[in-house]
Amino acid sequence: MPENTTSLEQREVIPASPEDVYQALVDPLKHAAFTGAEATGEPVEGEIFTAWDGYIEGRHLTLEPGRRIVQEWKTAEWPADQPPSLLEFHLEACEGGTRMTLTHSGVPASQAQSYEKGWIEYYWEPLRRYFEREG
Repeated sequence: MPENTTSLEQREVIPASPEDVYQALVDPLKHAAFTGAEATGEPVEGEIFTAWDGYIEGRHLTLEPGRRIVQEWKTAEWPADQPPSLLEFHLEACEGGTRMTLTHSGVPASQAQSYEKGWIEYYWEPLRRYFEREG
């Protein structure tokens, strides 16, 4: 029986254009460049992808370049009886680059605090550093 789930929402400003942020999130070579870990999969709706050396696995549901990404998403630690979570990135240009809003729903409640911190430590901070170096 699936455990209780919750949703996370985070907002960050990344110092790059919405198109560049979008590409860093969905292009496996660019994703690997900012995370330092292998990523696989084509940025095509319906395609399966992996990130962080296979720790993350998912499927691209909706891809709107420079605007929106919707994915099914789970990790190697995901409860076996739990369906994948739903991950949405909304991207919009703002002063200083791109305002990114992440909504992560269907997260097992017991793992939510870990993912809340993980998004910051393993995505927002490395993504910011990546674009600061690129710029």
